[in-house]
Amino acid sequence: MTDESTRERAGESGDDGTGLPASIEAAWGLRERPTKGRKPGLSLARIVDTAVTVAATEGLPAVSMGRIAKKLGVSPMSLYRYVAAKDELYVLMQEAIIGDPPALPAPGTDWRTAMAEWAWEMRRICYENLWALRIPVSSPPATPRMVAWWEWGLVALEGTRLDWSEKLSVILMVNGHVRHEATLMADLAAAVEASGRSADAVLAGYGRTIQKLADPARFPSVAEMLAAGVLDVPEEPESPDYEFVFGLERMLDGIDLLVRERGGDSGVGRDRGTGGDRGTGAGRGTGGGRDGGVGGRGGEKGAKPVA
Repeated sequence: MTDESTRERAGESGDDGTGLPASIEAAWGLRERPTKGRKPGLSLARIVDTAVTVAATEGLPAVSMGRIAKKLGVSPMSLYRYVAAKDELYVLMQEAIIGDPPALPAPGTDWRTAMAEWAWEMRRICYENLWALRIPVSSPPATPRMVAWWEWGLVALEGTRLDWSEKLSVILMVNGHVRHEATLMADLAAAVEASGRSADAVLAGYGRTIQKLADPARFPSVAEMLAAGVLDVPEEPESPDYEFVFGLERMLDGIDLLVRERGGDSGVGRDRGTGGDRGTGAGRGTGGGRDGGVGGRGGEKGAKPVA
């Protein structure tokens, strides 16, 4: 009997001689749609949409050909006419949720504003689809929308005089920050929910635990930090964006040093003939802080970033 894992191996490459993975063929529309044995109303788009709904409501582990087939009222075998394997379905699900990027940065937009906008948009997508963070990264971006986001990032870095390898590294680094922060926050939120306590109670409990365990003679810096009240529950709630903004700001600061070393300018590339009505991301500030604000805890207790 052919099981799902066997079909996953069979879906590693297309059947029409392109040499591309079946998922990439499907994403780019290079695979012919089945005509023989088609179920009325069944389509690749419906299958992918249903899979996304299952993942969003029940979690990624719930996504299976059997579960999707049941939701659609068809047999699991009928899905294989459209999708060769679950791994292929994962690729198509990611392509569906990422959506198209915003309009390319307007000519004259500085690279920092543009890259901050890129990061905020990618973060929004991550937070709206936290289940997708559980899909392992198995290959570089190769689907249409993924490549479009890649193009957007490269356009943002035009004029910096960074070479292509450095531009790619910048995009990967910023994307890594977005993905890591979203994954960490999702994991912490899940842990807080599982504990049955509030986030403030969990933070306060953690602070007390470390204070009991960390001998000041052995961990003097940790003891000094605890004495400063860094792990105390703040009188005013901090912005949930603080850690993201702080990390993004410092990352962009470092990239800026490299751009200056290269003698690059701050404007985004050449005029691509689309006029000046494209989004610039100015509402989030040139350094990634919303409305131009960065803020931060620093040494000031109660200081908050602008949300």
